[in-house]
Amino acid sequence: QVRPVESGGGLVQAGGSLRLSCEASGRTFSILSMGWFRQAPGKEREFVAAINWNGRSTDYADSVKGRFTISRDNAKNTVYLQMNSLKPEDTAVYYCAADRTAYGVVTTTPLRYGNWGQGTQVTVSS
Repeated sequence: QVRPVESGGGLVQAGGSLRLSCEASGRTFSILSMGWFRQAPGKEREFVAAINWNGRSTDYADSVKGRFTISRDNAKNTVYLQMNSLKPEDTAVYYCAADRTAYGVVTTTPLRYGNWGQGTQVTVSS
């Protein structure tokens, strides 16, 4: 079973950058798609980005396309989210999650993900 742990959040000014990391324990990391989601106060959790098991397929929410990049290093059991040109509306707790199904295609659906991290806070000031 994969247990993700997020890091890299913090406070940044609008227009700045952050890189989130998600290190996952467990031997099955390399065969699972991984996703990033976020939840702002008073809002539903929303999809941000996902990457398939071998890193060859990715998907992004329209609101972050062109600004965020998801990548993974299976040798390090880690998935990354590079966030550039940050906006105040990107402020949220960011969660990393692992797909329930091995060798699955990327998906934006939270129910497909079975193992969630505790989250890392990202705050973008205007």
